[in-house]
Amino acid sequence: MKFVIQRVNSASVKVDGNVIGSIGKGYLILFGAGEGDTEDMLVPFADKICKMRIFADENGKTNLSINDVGGEMLIVSQFTLYADCRKGNRPSFVHACEPDLANELYEKFVALCRERVAKVETGEFGADMKVSLENDGPFTIVLDSRDFKL
Repeated sequence: MKFVIQRVNSASVKVDGNVIGSIGKGYLILFGAGEGDTEDMLVPFADKICKMRIFADENGKTNLSINDVGGEMLIVSQFTLYADCRKGNRPSFVHACEPDLANELYEKFVALCRERVAKVETGEFGADMKVSLENDGPFTIVLDSRDFKL
């Protein structure tokens, strides 16, 4: 799995011109599932992401979690995180998870985050989405399951 976590002041996602998810201060999370990813990986990542201390405290130190600041999450599925650009000019997506399993993993990750954070909004799996955000910092973290022993 791959997660791109962006600390934002606000973010929203539109499908067919309609806003389907919108948040204030918090995280915009781009979620991608790849071949070999399993449901067992979801809880450790949900815990890590929700406990990450990347918001500033009263002294300006990144010491506070999303819950410490009353933050919100917008989680958007994005299989293109698995683009393989090593050959040619057109990316290959052969290492992305097949759509049915990817959607199942995405929905379960969203459910786990909803157990941990007060407000979690989503995009629409498989849809053509337009994502808007105001980065805070910018502050962006990338987590890849290949970098962790779960």
